[in-house]
Amino acid sequence: MAYGFRNLRPLCANSLGSTEFARTHALPIRLSIIVLRRGHKYRFTVHNMASEADEKPSGNDPLENTDSHKGALDRLSKDYRELSDKAQQLLTEKLFLENELTQLKKRSNRLEEELSNIRTPPLIIGYIQDMVNEQAVVRSSNGTVFLVSINRRLDSTKIKPGTRVALNQDTLSVVEILSDSWDPLVSNAEIIDSPDVDYSSIGGLEKQIKELKEAIELPFENPQAFSDFGIDPPKGVLLTGPPGTGKTMLAKAVANSTNASFLGLVGAELAQKYIGEGGRMVRELFEMAREKAPSIIFIDEIDSIGSKRLDVATSGDREVQRTLMQLLSELDGFESLDNVKVIAATNRPELLDAALLRPGRFDRIIDIPIPDMDAREAIFSVHTRSMPMAKGLDSRSLASMSEGFSGAEIKSAVVEAGISAISSGRKSVKKSDFIGAIKKVEDNRKGSNETNSEGIYG
Repeated sequence: MAYGFRNLRPLCANSLGSTEFARTHALPIRLSIIVLRRGHKYRFTVHNMASEADEKPSGNDPLENTDSHKGALDRLSKDYRELSDKAQQLLTEKLFLENELTQLKKRSNRLEEELSNIRTPPLIIGYIQDMVNEQAVVRSSNGTVFLVSINRRLDSTKIKPGTRVALNQDTLSVVEILSDSWDPLVSNAEIIDSPDVDYSSIGGLEKQIKELKEAIELPFENPQAFSDFGIDPPKGVLLTGPPGTGKTMLAKAVANSTNASFLGLVGAELAQKYIGEGGRMVRELFEMAREKAPSIIFIDEIDSIGSKRLDVATSGDREVQRTLMQLLSELDGFESLDNVKVIAATNRPELLDAALLRPGRFDRIIDIPIPDMDAREAIFSVHTRSMPMAKGLDSRSLASMSEGFSGAEIKSAVVEAGISAISSGRKSVKKSDFIGAIKKVEDNRKGSNETNSEGIYG
């Protein structure tokens, strides 16, 4: 049963308005009323009557309406800023990912290209021998000669006899023109770092040093003087002498004292197995020397390729002779050496071919003998100048005890004396150390005929 209560305000103050009355005399949010009628109890509930009083006049208060709108705008502005920051962050991440994707695509393409190159069959290196119309006669790396076609995209003016080219493995056609290169042994012959040997560290060879400077260094330092006198400077110098007398040390001192490029190798490296390889290496060696001029070529143990030519020889001997003939042609051939000098060294000059020893190839032959008394004294002074020695011990007395010693043997005796003093725990070297060291070196000379220089040159 429903009951209406139209007027619940008879008890309110006479002067309060409806809104003020609702605010000051608001009923509880939930109020239970019990009505008694004819002995029955009826219960009903009134919900938040104060809020009903507030709802009706809310639209009539401008201040409360402005505050609510301002709060809503603040919330919308805050949400907009957050969304804008989020959108900017997502846009930045998108650009970063696109850039990273581009880099990954480039890397993928590069790896695919490298993989394709790895899977490509290798090319054969060959040399052009002749041109026949639009074809070429080529010699492959194994020595076989073929008549092949030439790729049309290549510049035909650059293809001439002697040109280094790449050949297709299947058809052997010329697919690429390669630049001329030198053999690795020739390329490694250049000494980049100057040796730490100078003329002051070589004792007893003042005369030989003077002759070497006149033949090698003087043409580099004063070439105009030779032109004024109408003479050609020496082309090469041959150093001869027993083992251990300082031939290689002289060459190192020249390399240290001059600004010229220094190319050094052992003659045995020019003796190759296949026909023509040794001559090719000699030709490349002199070509590189001309390109790097002024330069000095040092060939140690030249007797390994410069021995006398014999009528009866094996195939290996004939290949060595071809290498020698190429060396003779480079020393005194059609092409001038200009600012290229040659120094060679050997301890067996009697084995060298006569064509190699004539003037015009090796203009000066400098003999370096076994050092005499004065030379031995100078060599001892050089090797002991940094060594702490006992009082009363001088180089002259040591030189008198080392008769017949070479420079290398004197250095070995000095080292042995130093080791003897160190092992005894002393701070200086005594005469007894040198006596024992010299005796030890003498015993080694007598025990080995190979190191006995007197047996060869005596």
